[in-house]
Amino acid sequence: MTQKKYNVLFICTGNSARSIFGECLLRDIAGDRFNVFSAGTNAKSELNPFALEVLKANGHDITPLRAKSLTEFQQPNAPIMDFVFTVCDQAANEDCPAWPGQPITAHWGLPDPVKATGTEAEKRLAFRLTYAALRNRITPFAALDLTALGRVALQAHLDEISKTKDTA
Repeated sequence: MTQKKYNVLFICTGNSARSIFGECLLRDIAGDRFNVFSAGTNAKSELNPFALEVLKANGHDITPLRAKSLTEFQQPNAPIMDFVFTVCDQAANEDCPAWPGQPITAHWGLPDPVKATGTEAEKRLAFRLTYAALRNRITPFAALDLTALGRVALQAHLDEISKTKDTA
């Protein structure tokens, strides 16, 4: 018997860093258990170069990545999501669509590394810290036995993961 492949969407405002990190991390940590997507409520036209640098340095394949608008996932032929994660406070506070299938949602808000100021090294550090914070949330999510947990238990686990400290 084949196991269900879950659809997961990571949302932030620009879809240039945080949600892209989430997409890559879950895809690489969980393998083929998930179909992973990311989108922005106000997607940028291109991915942030510092984000791409962090992904490449951590061995992720960046060739399939592109900035996507949330509207792409609101079309009639879009995949039905099982999980939706907002990874920035602004996207969490915006009007998000009612999702078909009533996915389980969680807010894993992180500061926007794109807004980091300072030297090039300080900006790079902001991206590395954001990547590490998301990895610290995605790793326990990917380890959950989704078939053994009911909806309420899954939501409780995701809410607990959202409290993970943002340290590398």
